[in-house]
Formats: sequence, C-alpha cells, structure tokens
Amino acid sequence: MKLTFKNHTFDFSQRTYIMGILNVTPDSFSDGGKYFDKDSAVEQALRMQDEGADIIDIGGESTRPGAEKISVKEEINRVVPVIEALANKVNIPISIDTYKSVVAEAAILSGASIINDISGLRFDPEMPHVAARHNVPVVIMHIKGTPKNMQKKPVYKSLMPEITDYLREGVEIARNAGVADDKIVIDPGIGFGKTIEHNLEIIKKLNEFSGLEKPILIGPSRKSFIGRILGDLPVTERLEGTAAAVAIGIFNGANIIRVHDIKAMAHVARIADAIKRGF
Repeated sequence: MKLTFKNHTFDFSQRTYIMGILNVTPDSFSDGGKYFDKDSAVEQALRMQDEGADIIDIGGESTRPGAEKISVKEEINRVVPVIEALANKVNIPISIDTYKSVVAEAAILSGASIINDISGLRFDPEMPHVAARHNVPVVIMHIKGTPKNMQKKPVYKSLMPEITDYLREGVEIARNAGVADDKIVIDPGIGFGKTIEHNLEIIKKLNEFSGLEKPILIGPSRKSFIGRILGDLPVTERLEGTAAAVAIGIFNGANIIRVHDIKAMAHVARIADAIKRGF
C-alpha cells in the first residue's frame, strides 16, 4: 500500500511514517501558545524534520475537548505565514489540520500538500472538492459530535462497526468528489468522542479497519486517556504512555503515527517495525 502525491511516495510496506504535530494556537491541550508566533513555529518544524518527522501537520484552531471555534480569517492568519515560511525550508510534506475548505485551499496555495480533516469531510461539504481539485491526499478522521461537545458522555451501540461505517462513508464522499483512491487515509479518531475504554478498544482492534484498504493513521500522543490510566498524569509526563500506545498501534496496523515527541517516537516506531516486519 502506498500514498502518492507531489514529489513524495510513502510505501507503507516498508515502515511506519511519522506525522509531527505543530499547533500554531494559544489554546491547544498540549502545546498551546508554545509555537504561536511564526519564528518559533518554523524553528520547531525544522527541529521535527531533523528528528525524523515525515510530515509536518500544522493546525491553527484547537480541537481539544470543549474548544471554541475561530473564524476562517483568524485561522488563515495563523497558519499561512508559517506554511509560506516553511515551504522552501523543509524537504518533507506539510499537512494542514483543518475542517474548513477555505483554510485548506489557502494552505495548499501556500505550500501545504495534505489535508487532515478531523470531521472526516462532514463539517464542510466543499472540503473533498478542494482535495480533488488540487490532487492532494486527505486524512478522513472519525469524530462523534464536535470538539465543543464530543466528550460529553459519548455512547456507541457498537463502537468498531460504527467507526468503520463512518470512515467508509467518508471514503465514498472523497471518491465521489474525485479524490483518487491512492490519496485517502483513514483515522479512527482517538480521543474525539471516545471514553478511555473506547480508545483502548480502538488501539487493540485497529486491524479491523484494514478491510477499508486504506492507510491507517492514529493520534494517541499525550491524550487524556493516557494521563488518566497513569494516575492523572499531566500532559508533560505522558511520554512513556504515548510510546506504549504507539508501539501497540503500529503492531496492530497503524501506518502513520501523529505525535508531538518526534525523536522518541521515531525510535519507538523503528523498534516496533523491526519486531513486526523484521530487521
């Protein structure tokens, strides 16, 4: 299985790929405010590339539980200057983390080459058409509700089938808009409308999504379920828990891991790949 786009080809038969998280926001759950200004964001992106990131995923609106929306204009003002500054400085693709088609298009025109949509193409019906028009890959994520309300007692009749159906429908939405099959990635949405038990079940049964025949991305990095399991540890102390979730996720079928701690998780991925595929 491969992901092909622009000047890049990701061959998932060879190894797991690493998406580095870069939040240019004042309020993201883990690193909000840390890279809010352009210079610090660019510096962090270059550091992530050096540490082994295969993709830089830039987001301008927090999607943490309870997060408030911001305007399209504000989101563009946050992400576009960073993307423009990075476009000629990094050798790896830039992803735009947004569910707004206008933001996605502005980001692509500035140098981004992947769309990462937490809504799975549901919040903005124009999003799949932007992906198709620019011939860029799109990550289709599952979410139950919206960031504002998604963690208010999420309930499923049957977790894995419901997520699978949502992702399958998202794939069809993309196809119907003209997105090529080799440019679609799926993400079960760890932490997005899920309890601790839901998140653990997703990681444990990740292989069940392989029937969709798409690369699988997971994003357990520093999530609250890790902190809760480890005795309410703060975000800054969830590295080992993230490593465990990442390693088991890779062993169970993850092709891309979306993480904050690039160097450490690159090491985790390399060992997990060696165990799974052979050294």
